[in-house]
Amino acid sequence: MDRRLHRTALALATAATLTLAGCAAEPEASPGSDATEETAATDDMAASDDAMNDEADDMADDMNDEADDMADDMSDEMGTSPVYDFSATTLDGGTFEGSSLAGAPAVLWFWAPWCPTCIMQIPAVTGLAEEYGDDVAVVGVGGLDDASAISGMAEEDIAGITHLVDDAGDVWQHFGMTQQSTFVVLDADGEIVAEGVLTEPELEAAVADLAG
Repeated sequence: MDRRLHRTALALATAATLTLAGCAAEPEASPGSDATEETAATDDMAASDDAMNDEADDMADDMNDEADDMADDMSDEMGTSPVYDFSATTLDGGTFEGSSLAGAPAVLWFWAPWCPTCIMQIPAVTGLAEEYGDDVAVVGVGGLDDASAISGMAEEDIAGITHLVDDAGDVWQHFGMTQQSTFVVLDADGEIVAEGVLTEPELEAAVADLAG
């Protein structure tokens, strides 16, 4: 009798162990189960979001391109070149608009107060203004130093030309200038006819051609 009870108890314990083991394991989702369908739906939504984001980026790029084209077209219709799209501070603290140069040749001289070459070129630059000032605008763009140093040298030593105090380097950057003493020579339509490091004869010849 004790043996039978023992065998029965052992059988019941074994059955209970197997039952618990079966309950602990979660059944895998069948291909047609709700879990599989939810996963597929999530993947579809993520793919849809990515596609919408890509489409939005493309639309933004297209709008930016159209805006740039419109700005260029407006500049062409108004007869002004994008090269004139800048503003700067003058010696007296006023605002100089690049558009004021439109319609006539211009020379922009990019200089720095501490530059020996710039100091040596002062007579050549002021001489251009004296000789061609009625036909060609001569503009000094002081940079690569603080505003007080630029203003001080311009007022004391460089007479007869328009001066811009470009201590922040905005005008230099607009014209792609990276060193002193350099020039940008524009014709009446805003086309660059000479730029960079120019010798006095090269500068004189470029300005004479425009003024002639």
